[in-house]
Amino acid sequence: MGGPAVLVGLYVSDCVPSPEQRLQELAALLSAAGETPGEAFWQPARREGQARSAATWIGKGKVEEIAAHVEETEAGLAVFDAELTPAQIRNLEEALGCRVLDRSELILDIFAGRARTRSAVLQVELAQLEYTAPRLRGMWTHLARQAGSSGGFVGSRGPGEKQIEIDRRIVSRRVARLKEEIATIAERRARTVKTRQDFTVGLVGYTNAGKTTLLSALTQAGVDGEDALFATLDTLTRRWRLPDGTDVVLSDTVGFVRALPHHLVASFRATLEEAVHADLRLHIIDAAHPLALEQVRAVRGVLEELQCHPARTQAVLNKVDLATAEALIGLRAECPDALEVSAVTGAGLGRLAEVVSERTRVGWIHVRCVADAGDGRVRAFAHEHGRVLAESWEDERWTAELLFPRGRLEALAALGATLTRDA
Repeated sequence: MGGPAVLVGLYVSDCVPSPEQRLQELAALLSAAGETPGEAFWQPARREGQARSAATWIGKGKVEEIAAHVEETEAGLAVFDAELTPAQIRNLEEALGCRVLDRSELILDIFAGRARTRSAVLQVELAQLEYTAPRLRGMWTHLARQAGSSGGFVGSRGPGEKQIEIDRRIVSRRVARLKEEIATIAERRARTVKTRQDFTVGLVGYTNAGKTTLLSALTQAGVDGEDALFATLDTLTRRWRLPDGTDVVLSDTVGFVRALPHHLVASFRATLEEAVHADLRLHIIDAAHPLALEQVRAVRGVLEELQCHPARTQAVLNKVDLATAEALIGLRAECPDALEVSAVTGAGLGRLAEVVSERTRVGWIHVRCVADAGDGRVRAFAHEHGRVLAESWEDERWTAELLFPRGRLEALAALGATLTRDA
């Protein structure tokens, strides 16, 4: 068994997050994948995102330094905090004498290991194939070298070229089938979300911000949060009863991370439908994390990519019991309307529930409702979806003063109720 995996980065010296912080997150990702992180190496970049070498991404001297360390420690894996080309991976594996993994493939591996439902499994497979497809030529270069010498005309291509075409067709067909099945799941989920009568609340945030622990604290769901990146991939939904008696549907979704591969975001749109179409999104922020501000901006970037309207997002600073005063000052400046809570101690959860209650009544109107006293459907619907301010029975008629969602008045009337708006 080889030694701990080597971590490698190429950064501008004064970047934010710092090189050390970026490598710490890479180590956490590696741990989430079940590997043991070891020594970290980084090299200053001339410009953000610019490779030092087209062949190996990092410079020749750094490659030699890491190769010596790999030989000394017998490390079996080197993980690079970038998206490498197939040629770079091949060159690095030859130079270092160990397997090489880039950041995108590492994240995809974590997702693949944690997907449980059919939807998540399909979405991870699609993301993996879309990551692999452009790299097929580089993967089969060793076979392409076996090609004949007649110049590349029809019939002269080597087995590598043939295998590339075969693999491309296989991948293309599989991608098409996956997209069809995922689209069917997404349409079904979108219909369910959009037609759901209850007010919906989606928890979003950076991975490991405490979303699952908060959901458990609010709903007494008995779901244990895990101190690991991407602990939740499949949407977890529970009913949350607010202090005023209103029930809302609370959903926990997959966490985000800095530089999340775009094809992964795209393939996970079906899982994120709960957040995209939620009546209210709670952006859960780990106030105790040293990179909390950068995490806030990373999540906002993903929400923008998903075209989520910011007016339906409420910032929530979690773990305030562990945060420093200085950190809270910076976060309050970045998120002036944020609520402050602790899912572990329960601090601020009452105020959070009150704010959600207030948001559920946005768009509610005051109406007078009259219905047959013997028809329990109207009364049940009124009590379930609105607030009954007063009610009375007279001459076999049930009369009530309601505070009711504007969008559900038509459904109430369809049950046989006569509705009158206040002047």
